[in-house]
Amino acid sequence: MPTPLATAFLAELEDEAATTRRLLQRVPATSLAWRPHPKSMSLGELALHVAQIPGAFAAMLKADSVDFGTVDWGNPVPRSAEDILASLEASVETAKAFLLALDDTSANALWRATLNSNQLFAAPRRALVRTLMFNHWYHHRGELMVFLRLLNVPLPPVYGPTADENPFVEQVR
Repeated sequence: MPTPLATAFLAELEDEAATTRRLLQRVPATSLAWRPHPKSMSLGELALHVAQIPGAFAAMLKADSVDFGTVDWGNPVPRSAEDILASLEASVETAKAFLLALDDTSANALWRATLNSNQLFAAPRRALVRTLMFNHWYHHRGELMVFLRLLNVPLPPVYGPTADENPFVEQVR
């Protein structure tokens, strides 16, 4: 039986995965290489990053620490829009398994980040689930919405209506 904390995180993961899925379904396959600025990720790289965040951080937080000097920070490029959606589904399943196993002891244990064996920070794992797995996800999802807006892709509702869709009011045109 999941702890109350894990139950809350799992409910949030399910809700936010549905929102993320609706957004990722809007990513045009013909624009995966597009980028709004030379320093920006491409649309495909960003969409794949958004899809992979929950599972990637779940895998990272499963251990007691990570040395960022050993992490490959490259941006993988999706082969297709379907790859992005498949990555989201796999990522969410990985995150669910991690959260189901999150008991009070592991949630409250210190997790450490190092760089080439020098400690950068340490924080309770529960705080990093919030900051890395969730807040980081929402940050990049918002960035993806800006990319899509710049491409004139209609945006689905996230936490309320968008200029393109209002689920609360029947649109009459």
